[in-house]
Amino acid sequence: MFQLFKKYSVVIRFVAVFLGSYFLLSVLYNAYLIFSETRTKFYPDFFTNIVSRQSAAIMEFLGYSIKLQAHQTQNAVQVFIEDTLLVRVVEGCNSISVIILFTSFILSFFAKKRTTFFYILAGSVFIYAMNLIRIALLTIAIYKYPEYTSLMHDIVFPLIIYGTVIILWVFWVRVYANLEKNESQV
Repeated sequence: MFQLFKKYSVVIRFVAVFLGSYFLLSVLYNAYLIFSETRTKFYPDFFTNIVSRQSAAIMEFLGYSIKLQAHQTQNAVQVFIEDTLLVRVVEGCNSISVIILFTSFILSFFAKKRTTFFYILAGSVFIYAMNLIRIALLTIAIYKYPEYTSLMHDIVFPLIIYGTVIILWVFWVRVYANLEKNESQV
């Protein structure tokens, strides 16, 4: 039995670190969401609110007249283009859960502290920025092509955000493998 653990120690470590960090970060994020329910300054929560505002700024930069409005019965920000309600930005749209998934994977392939920290930071900022662009483009696309709303929302735009994460993971694994190879040669 010990030989099996020794043989698969790298896999066991990966799974343990991934699940442990994902669980811990998810619990912290959930605590933040529970705490946010009692605050009304940034509706429905700070990150969802700021993502809505920043996505609206991108659309306004592109020449669209945008109006944001708190949803009356749901924890969401409604986005209007020229008085047409197009999308609701909910907590799941703010990219935090995707960043948690990304971070957990990177921690599972932990390299040097500084390298890992800066990669997580840069990757998180990149995912966040891609998400803002994704929301802006999705809203504009729904405005221009409402008949493709389901296709865009359910397939194309999740593919963009998760594709970004997978590309960042693959890049990290390649970098991590090179770091490990270089360290073992020293």
